[in-house]
Formats: sequence, structure tokens, C-alpha cells
Amino acid sequence: MAVSDLSTLILLRHGESTWNLENRFTGWTDVPLSDRGVAEAISAGQVMAAEGLAPWVAHTSVLQRAISTLYLSLKEMDRLWITVHRHWRLNERHYGALQGLNKAETAAQHGEDMVEVWRRSYDVPPPALDEADDRHPRHDPRYAELAPDLVPGAESLHDVVVRMLPYWYDAIVPDLRRGRTVLVAAHGNSLRALVKHLDGISDADIVSLNIPTGVPLIYTLDSNLRSMGSRYLGDPETVAAKAQAVADQGKPHS
Repeated sequence: MAVSDLSTLILLRHGESTWNLENRFTGWTDVPLSDRGVAEAISAGQVMAAEGLAPWVAHTSVLQRAISTLYLSLKEMDRLWITVHRHWRLNERHYGALQGLNKAETAAQHGEDMVEVWRRSYDVPPPALDEADDRHPRHDPRYAELAPDLVPGAESLHDVVVRMLPYWYDAIVPDLRRGRTVLVAAHGNSLRALVKHLDGISDADIVSLNIPTGVPLIYTLDSNLRSMGSRYLGDPETVAAKAQAVADQGKPHS
């Protein structure tokens, strides 16, 4: 296969947010990066620059923690000039009535097993927000033009896959087919949904996949956009530790 037949896709989970730091369910709540998250985003850009990666187009969500991560990393690569697309279909999974709650305290109250189901099961959503709740996205102007049935009160990972894949096919795939290196800066669950698709991960196995914050994940895709392999940039032990930290978020404090 000729080198020109290959495409490069970079997936980047946003850096630590202020609610990640406080171990809260965040979902569609629009919280900023923490100081550590800013540093992670800058480091991600530096690592990608050192690797010689040069994205020509980027895609992100409409939530500031992903947008900020994208821009901070692009600045380090001297690529602030590239085209950036923002779309709600790349948003984090909507955690419904759990949004804002501390994960460990919720586990202590409802049981670690129940929280694990809400966090990690493929097709079981958490308790939904009532549409009258001020936290419901129907009250947010950035979603005002969406059809009511597209605005969730809660989502399972399956729901995220369903709403993410149209954006993959309609927006990201065309950029890859043009031979461009594409950077997607998004969230733990929207990227889990995309990785599930790219790697053909089963509904059962996706439960155990944890994507670390601020670590670029590089895919090489063939001419049919099938994965020929992927790798995280950075020290393997550090990457593993960051992924384990994500896995431990829903456990009660001992």
C-alpha cells in the first residue's frame, strides 16, 4: 500500500476540567479546564509537535473544556490557523440527573455497582433530567435550533454512538478522504464511541475502556478508513496510570 493511501487521525481527550478535579459527573455542563488541564493540553501539543504531526483540520464539541484543549494544543504546534469545526454531536455523554454530583459520594450512597452501571454500561442511561430543570440542555441557547427529540435528558454510551456516528461519516470521513491529518479533540465518552467504531470493540468490552485525559491517541487508517493500528503518545507507564485514574473515579473513598 502506498504511503499516500494512509490517513492519520488524532484523538485527544480534553485535559482535566474543574469538575474532573472535584470528581463530579460533568456531561454537558460547560465547565472550564483546571490548571492541570491547561498544562495537559499544552503538553499534548508539544508531544504532537515533537512527533512531527501537523493536522490540517480539527473537530471538537461545543463545550469549552474540549475547545480550550484544542486551541492550547494547536498553539503549541503553531497550527492555530487551521480550520476548526465545532459540533454538539462530539459532546460528552449526557449524565442526566447525576450531573454535578460527586462520583465517590454517589457510589457510597447508591452502591459502587449501580454507579458502575450508570458510568460504564453500554445501554443503561442514568436517571434523566426533567425538561423543566434549568440544567436541561433545552434551556441552553447553543442547542436551541435542534429538534426536541435530539436534545437528551440523559444518555447511555449506545446513545452517544448513535448520535456521534452521523458526524463521523458526514464531517470527519470526508476530511480524511482528502488525505488530511485530522485532529478530534473531544470527551471521554464521545471518543470511546469513536474508538468502539474504529476498533470494532464489542458492547461488553467497551465497558472496560478508559481514555486518559490530555494524551494524543494516533490512528493510522487504510484507504477504506479501517484501522491499521493505534498508539498513545508518551510514556506507557504514565499513560496507563492516567487511564487507571479515570477508571477509579467512580469508587467510594476508602
